[in-house]
Amino acid sequence: MSTRLRQLATEVRELEDKLREGGGSARIAKQHEQGKRTARERVTGLLDDGAPFLELGLLVAHDRYDGQAPAAGVVTGVGMVHGREVVVVANDATVKAGSWWPETITKILRAQEVAMRCRIPIVYLVDSAGVNLPYQGGVFPGQYGAARIFYYNSIMRRYLRIPQFSAVMGQCVAGGAYLPALSDVILMVKGSSFMGLGGPNLVKGATGQTVDGETLGGAVTHTEVSGVAHYAVEDDHECLAKLRDLIERLPAPMHRPASNAEAKPATDPDKLYDLLPSDHRMQYDMHDLLGAVLDDGKLDEFQPNLAKEIMCGDAHIEGIPVGVIANQRGLIKGRPGERPRFGGIIYAESAEKVAYFIDRCDRQGLPILFVQDVSGFMVGPDAEHEGIIRAGARFVEAMATARVPKIVLTVNHASGAGYYAMAGQGFDPDFILSWPTGRMAVMEGESAVQAVHGPTFEKAKQAGVQPSDAVLASADAMRADYEEQLDARYAGARGFIDAIVYPEDTRDMLALALRAALHNPGPHLGPFVLPPMPMSGA
Repeated sequence: MSTRLRQLATEVRELEDKLREGGGSARIAKQHEQGKRTARERVTGLLDDGAPFLELGLLVAHDRYDGQAPAAGVVTGVGMVHGREVVVVANDATVKAGSWWPETITKILRAQEVAMRCRIPIVYLVDSAGVNLPYQGGVFPGQYGAARIFYYNSIMRRYLRIPQFSAVMGQCVAGGAYLPALSDVILMVKGSSFMGLGGPNLVKGATGQTVDGETLGGAVTHTEVSGVAHYAVEDDHECLAKLRDLIERLPAPMHRPASNAEAKPATDPDKLYDLLPSDHRMQYDMHDLLGAVLDDGKLDEFQPNLAKEIMCGDAHIEGIPVGVIANQRGLIKGRPGERPRFGGIIYAESAEKVAYFIDRCDRQGLPILFVQDVSGFMVGPDAEHEGIIRAGARFVEAMATARVPKIVLTVNHASGAGYYAMAGQGFDPDFILSWPTGRMAVMEGESAVQAVHGPTFEKAKQAGVQPSDAVLASADAMRADYEEQLDARYAGARGFIDAIVYPEDTRDMLALALRAALHNPGPHLGPFVLPPMPMSGA
């Protein structure tokens, strides 16, 4: 019998397989006829064989533009080159010639923010016709428009000293040329790459001059005449090999966590597929989930007999020390004389417990893993009288101001202010991952229906009549809307999460994320933090 997690995982895999085809087989074949690899083939050729690759934003824009923008035309992610964590950005020329959709900008900026926050090198594999002109209004202007890419380029280059490598492996035109120009090293491929502020047609229209692309802005021109580029290579294979050599030459990272890939979890991760109940509201034991993720399944719990609805503790993932905060589900037995508590709900006592634990992790420099299955904060007179607002604010403040890496894994619910407190996206966690079962929204659909239509339903009940057809239809439409918006694929399409991961890959992806984040000893606050710089005259 197929569980909810297995069914959703199958559906997500089918969608991801389709998205990885980019513009389809005909355009892939055309790319090959031109002697060029596809974006995904280039990424594979750049990265170490068999090493994990955490692709960021694969589902972005998949449900927009009538399906014409798979992965928003760009592959982004974190992988390994000669055992070193790097960020990769690769334009997919099979999707509208690699042109920039509004969401392409979002993905590139997110990739740059990962590089800045983690202090790891970033590689751009450029093959883009520039702005997708029909959608320029969502690309060109605004604080988070295309210009911010070049702002981040400049910050990385001047202040953060993050290595940036650009390989122009196809077109690179107009303002997009500033991306490689603001990198440290530029490679170009003879015969297939072009870089220029305007192509031959634009030059003809603007100046009346007739010139071919190779003479105007090819690899030889830019390495032997203009001096804009630094290496001219024969083909894609040589280009990727040269990039790998350049990355291998970089000095060893100053901060790199000691890890142990030989460490193993206590439980076979495949058993996680049968852990979550088919009804997302039902209980399970979070200890069982952590047993398949943590080294030896061990969690040294912090205050284990206090506020049991939320678990805090110390653990390791591939030998890397990490503080863990996870929501327990089910009915939690209280102390003698106390009412039971509901798992997945944050009470005043649990908020105070977690806030203290976060502060302790921050003081000790321990990264924090938040495992989300949270339905929100407790409501009602008891909670209010206990100071739930004050305790919740304390929780949020501790999380928001912690200077250590924060990594989020959503396994089920991520609702309301509980989602915020458990390091929601607005608080800039280093990485935010979700299982296919992740459900992100202000509340569940049925709760929303009751909030909006409950008084009408109650009035009809007291009158002994059925609610009107219009009210029932509105309630059904709201349920359907919420069910769609609660789906992890919906969150992935809008960049609310970095990636959907599967149970058997979760541990590998968390370890990769931790290793990448820990290159930067901190502070991990916002998209980037500049290092201290002496004032002039100091």
